[in-house]
Amino acid sequence: MFGVSPTPFPPRCRPKSRVNRRSAKAERGFCVFWAAVGAGCGANGGRRRCLLVGGAVWAGPGALRLRLLVLCDTWTRSSDSERSAAMPGAAVRLLRGRAPLRRNFPTCLSSWKTPPRVLHSSQSEALLSITNDGLPCAPLQTFTDEEEMIRSTVKKFAQEQVAPLVSTMDENSKMEPSLIQGLFQQGLMGIDLETKYGGTGASFFSSVLVIEELAKVDASVALICDIQNTVINELFRKHGTEEQKATYLTKLATEKIGSFCLSEAGAGSDPFALKTRADKKGNYYVINGSKMWITSAEYADLFLVMANVDPTMGYKGITCFIIDRNTEGLHIGKAENKMGIRASSTCPLTFENVKVPETNILGHVGHGYKYAIGSLNKGRIGIAAQMLGVAQGCFDYTIPYLKERIQFGKRIFDFQGLQHQVSQVATQLEATRLLTYNAARLLEAGRPFIKEASMAKYYASEVAGLTTSKCIEWMGGVGYTKDYPVEKYFRDAKIGTIYEGTSNIQLNTIAKHINAEY
Repeated sequence: MFGVSPTPFPPRCRPKSRVNRRSAKAERGFCVFWAAVGAGCGANGGRRRCLLVGGAVWAGPGALRLRLLVLCDTWTRSSDSERSAAMPGAAVRLLRGRAPLRRNFPTCLSSWKTPPRVLHSSQSEALLSITNDGLPCAPLQTFTDEEEMIRSTVKKFAQEQVAPLVSTMDENSKMEPSLIQGLFQQGLMGIDLETKYGGTGASFFSSVLVIEELAKVDASVALICDIQNTVINELFRKHGTEEQKATYLTKLATEKIGSFCLSEAGAGSDPFALKTRADKKGNYYVINGSKMWITSAEYADLFLVMANVDPTMGYKGITCFIIDRNTEGLHIGKAENKMGIRASSTCPLTFENVKVPETNILGHVGHGYKYAIGSLNKGRIGIAAQMLGVAQGCFDYTIPYLKERIQFGKRIFDFQGLQHQVSQVATQLEATRLLTYNAARLLEAGRPFIKEASMAKYYASEVAGLTTSKCIEWMGGVGYTKDYPVEKYFRDAKIGTIYEGTSNIQLNTIAKHINAEY
């Protein structure tokens, strides 16, 4: 965590006794010098002192209250050259726990309840060049030039091409084909896919921004983009053979939609209770069974189907098969008449003696359950982004109305009771954005992210439901009619607590990680 102290150490942190006035060399074992970390903390690595505290650095506003505060200020009595020479080793020993942190603490240690001195402003700054495992030490809402360019492009696409069609698509429960083509033409169906496969070659975080911006206008369009990028492409990229990648990834990035087939009538929150079977016959498998709630099934060109090759092995027999749409024996049922995300088709599938060659197994036999878990963990960040976009889009539409609507001689936004409600929702939206962005950045950095992904998905879904409900209330009668998009946002938001793991499943996952951590 980073923040900056705007002034040198406060007077109370000066050593006050002979016990704490030991040799500079002894104190350096657990003291902090600006020379080691200050190089990235200010212009020319200069006099903005950074405080390395228990492995963290304060360098900007909003620093957290830490149990371990400033250790010492020996640097005030040492020359610049001494500090530069001594600090690297001392910092390393401190971070590795070799310094005697439990002995001879200087009197400047404060209670962990005492916050560090920070700047008055709570606004984020562009920050440091210090990096940790490739992550820039900057606010979560700081984007690279590429990410900002992609976000702006998608925002324009959503407003100009998607928005005019939203009401019609919702009414007819049908996705406009031109929008699907537009997603491919904009490069939004292979965002973090390598360019050699026809992808954009951008970051995963860019995918999150794209999903969020699309969902601000229409959740159904965002969902197509989400599933394609975070689930389908990812499964092929991680587990496909080179031949499979060359055959399918290029098409997925440029023209074909993929669909993920896991859920069944008796396998929802318990997906590994699936009954679809794949019996081996020579060099091919025969698949029989059915799937439910399959997203994009109506216009998908290929399906990744989870089937069990050996039910006696339980979930360890689950294998992932690649099945083309025109395969004999594959039947796509009637689209569900849903409450929300109506333009996104959701259909049942039936498999009647569907023959699939061995070469169409994705990854290894019996590893399908691992692939499913892995894809859902990443996909939940995408759903969090979708729910964030739904909530933010609804909020953005509602606030201008509150500032124009006059009651009792003044804008309804000027009533304090309403201001408090708006402020609470705005705070929850900001928290949702930070949870979602944090999970995405952790995944990009190759760090553990499963708990954070579940937190983001759970909280984003809950906040989307609350925000859209509140917006209807704030707008009154007109918010309840289809003449305004607020009621659609409300309908679209509900699915967030259900698919890709219900809210209770997310809470189970979070609790499991907390139990392991303690």
